[in-house]
Order: sequence, then C-alpha cells, then structure tokens
Amino acid sequence: MKVIQITDTHFSPSKTHFNSNWAPLLAWLETEKPDLIIHTGDLTVDGADHADDMTFCMELMRQAPAPVLIVPGNHDVGHLRGSPQPVTQTRLDRWLSLVGPDRFTYDIDGWRLIGFNSLLLGMEDENEEAQLAWLEQAFTAAGDRRIALFTHKPIFVDEPLEGDTGYWGIRPAPRARLYDLMRQHDVGLVATGHLHWAWRGTLNQTSLVWGPSAAFLIDTLEREMPGERLIGAVIHTFEGATVSSEIVAVPGMTSYYIDDVIDEVYPKPQAAGEAAE
Repeated sequence: MKVIQITDTHFSPSKTHFNSNWAPLLAWLETEKPDLIIHTGDLTVDGADHADDMTFCMELMRQAPAPVLIVPGNHDVGHLRGSPQPVTQTRLDRWLSLVGPDRFTYDIDGWRLIGFNSLLLGMEDENEEAQLAWLEQAFTAAGDRRIALFTHKPIFVDEPLEGDTGYWGIRPAPRARLYDLMRQHDVGLVATGHLHWAWRGTLNQTSLVWGPSAAFLIDTLEREMPGERLIGAVIHTFEGATVSSEIVAVPGMTSYYIDDVIDEVYPKPQAAGEAAE
C-alpha cells in the first residue's frame, strides 16, 4: 500500500503566490500512482476566514489520481485561544461543510490509519473532549492492526518532553494524553506537517515524520528547527507490519520563501483604531 502525504499547500484563488506548485505536484502524483493521498493540513492560505479558499482547494484536490483524505491545519480552521484567528465553531463548521470531516479512520491490511484535528488539542472545550473520546474508540477498535497517525501539528518540535512551544507544537497537557494512548497501543507511525521543515526520527518504537510543505520555506522569520528545508512530499509504504517513509523533493516545484511575501500573504491584523494606509 503506497500512501503519499502532502501538506501545507497554502493554495488560494486570490493569493496565488504558491499555486504554481500544484501542477508539478499533480504530475508527480500521477507518475507515482499512490493508492491513497493524505493531506495533513493548511490546505488553504486562509480558509479559516474565506470560504472561496476552501472551494478552490477542493477543486484542485478532486484532480488527484487517488482518493484524498484531509485533516485541517491552523490556516484552515484557526489556531490557539488568544491568537488573532482562534478555532471557533463557525470556522469548524465551514470546514465540515466545504471539505468534510476533520478526522478519519482508514483500514488497510495490518494497519489502521487515523487522522485527527490537532487544532482542537489544548482548547479545553467540548470539541476537544469529543475528539479525545473518538480517538480512544478509534485506537481500541483497531484490534490487532498497527496504528498510523496523521495530523497537522507535530507532537513535539525539539524534544518529546519539551515545554510549551506556542505556535509550533502541541501543548504539554494534551500531548501527555496522546502519549498515554500511544503507550497503550501499537503506534508505528506519526506523520505531520506545519513546521515547513522535513524531518524523520523515532519515539520508542514509533517512526516520526514531519512532512515538507508543498508551498514555502521559512528563512529568518523563525528559528531553525530539526530537519532540512525542502519542498516536496512523503511516500509512506505499508507492507505487512512495517512502514517505510521517504521524504521526496518533488521535481519542478519552486522553493518559495514566505519571508519574501509575508506582508502580502499574511499581513498583521490591524490594531483597533489604527488608520488604514
């Protein structure tokens, strides 16, 4: 079973800065002939506030040569409480109506693939609790199958027991609950995006893959993180009880840098009372 993970595409009909990467990515997908494609979030530039971004991106995803399963990223449904664009029920409902469920299970020989909405972790509300209950049931119902997890935010950035990394990683309390579930079950893979860095590692017996963005790299706007700057995708090959993951620099894709266009793509929110220029 060949599963290709794409992530952080950041496509938009109005902010078209990264749209040109779709054609080479699509051509590569057609050549690779995956059985399944999993998108681990930030499908859109700003689907959290613009329905047109979501409908445009879904038109692109329907061109893919295999079934596509998608979980949301922060630019799709919002982010942390107190951020300029927090997760809200309105934003979640927009995703559900235009894209589909924000979580999934998909069973293949020997494996259960589980996708979930990492933006709910740490919200401390009924949506987070409902998803955690769903995750417990999805893990338990896996039976003898190994488990592969797909979500947007990595479970950690630098160290498994690190403190709060704010924007980038899952907060310590919900991460601990996720670790509890992982200890109770045979989790062979955790595959995520969000960081715009490509990295592979392990946590106990679990393979970890932070997938490369298909849109842009980050130069000096943020600190360096583990891994390498790379535009591409990940090929996950499931065979029996094993999984191998290959991070691929997809031919023909452009390595854009968000630093060059940040004020156009993600302008800072205008402060209350501040005059527009």
